Amino acid sequence: MLTAHLAAAAQGAGFLSPTGVEIAFVLVGLATLGAALVTVRTKQLVHAALWLVVTLGGIAVEYLLLTAEFIAWVQVLIYLGSVVVLLLFGLMLTKAPIGRSPDADSGNRWVAAGVAGVAAVALVWVVVDAFRATWIDLDGPVQGSTKVSGEILFQHWVLPFEALSVLLLAALIGAIVLSRRNTPAEDEAAGEKKGQR
Repeated sequence: MLTAHLAAAAQGAGFLSPTGVEIAFVLVGLATLGAALVTVRTKQLVHAALWLVVTLGGIAVEYLLLTAEFIAWVQVLIYLGSVVVLLLFGLMLTKAPIGRSPDADSGNRWVAAGVAGVAAVALVWVVVDAFRATWIDLDGPVQGSTKVSGEILFQHWVLPFEALSVLLLAALIGAIVLSRRNTPAEDEAAGEKKGQR
């Protein structure tokens, strides 16, 4: 019995014997999924933004476990370093409430859940159908390397890349414009100050 175990260990891990990286991948994936659920379930906008940081950080760790180091650091620099900071600045500049926001819940929870479920099923189906006959060339360059990612990004994805940068710029300008608007009470107070002069 012991010799059979040693022989199996010498041959390498089988299909149903996960390695440490695979176990870590599943655990980090579960933690990331939990953080994503908390992100969409919390009623405090700042807490949602902070849980989004945990979610995006978990995705970066998943990329690292898949040996896609370049994509992982792009995830950290762009999403954690830019998008979340932009979101937090937007929350601060638009005078979003810090505590619970009852008006942030529109009451269409079941409709939103149904749409999210249909979108998730459609996305999984499209990805599985698109990559059904795709094989990874293990002898070629690493798929997550800087060279391969740069070639793909600047040959096939230049227009979406630039569109995303314009979208982020528009979001920043919109947050600044919204933060400079006065509420009706502030307009009345400003009018009274002018009348007193």
